[in-house]
Amino acid sequence: MSGRLAAFAGSTPNIGTSLTAFGTAYRIAALTGRKVGYLCLNLKSAKTHLYLGVDKPDVTLDGVRPELRAGTLTGDKLQQYAFRSPRLGGLHVMFGNMAREQAEYYEPEDMQRLLAASREAFDLTIADVSAYWDNAATVCAMREADERFLVTTDSLSHFQEDIHRWTGQVGSQFGMLPEQFQLVLLHSNHRTTGGFRMKEIRKETGCTEFTELRLLESVHLQLDSGRLDEWLAAEERNAAAFDAVANPLLNRLNWVQRLQKSDRPWLRRLMVHRRRNR
Repeated sequence: MSGRLAAFAGSTPNIGTSLTAFGTAYRIAALTGRKVGYLCLNLKSAKTHLYLGVDKPDVTLDGVRPELRAGTLTGDKLQQYAFRSPRLGGLHVMFGNMAREQAEYYEPEDMQRLLAASREAFDLTIADVSAYWDNAATVCAMREADERFLVTTDSLSHFQEDIHRWTGQVGSQFGMLPEQFQLVLLHSNHRTTGGFRMKEIRKETGCTEFTELRLLESVHLQLDSGRLDEWLAAEERNAAAFDAVANPLLNRLNWVQRLQKSDRPWLRRLMVHRRRNR
């Protein structure tokens, strides 16, 4: 049975899209016990390995490009290539392209084969793609995704022009309309003045509302130190910070009933109740 694919793109770079995607992937893997794959598809700015304290990954996306080109990458091989650690549980991480100068060499067929192998390998694939659509990874992942998420903030400069130029103009060329993108609104803990609200952003962009997320300030301290996995596994409240995205996505996947029985019965009851009242 083919796994599901959820793609996360940012409205603009460096606003927390990769962190949102990774935290959501980790949380869903921890809650459900299912096999979840995280694909770093930022072809020119792969940093996931640094967030996890892996200076020199054994396998990265550019390392499997010959197999993608030859059409020999399978789900079993992708599982073997993915990074695992005890702290990540059921999350499998495919590190991104380290050869920045080769970003334009990836063809749509390469990405389609990668996504097909990932669907074969994992129950759910979280694809973290670039904010800019001038590459095969972003276009193919967003086009083939079952769930398309667009991460933005309440700052006008983060959602106005870039969404219209990329999601609106480029996306429409590949058959994707703005209303097919689901907004994840990140709120900054450092903002002293009010930003734009979800209703206003939705009206400006034409995208649909999904959820709002406020990340703990402590998470940003873990990225440069390479301890993101340690932080997520250390305390329940750390990983639970991503429930605002993970819980409604679990409902979309119809996975509520598959939550691990050992994991917080009250959460299962709450999610079942929400599902019945949707």
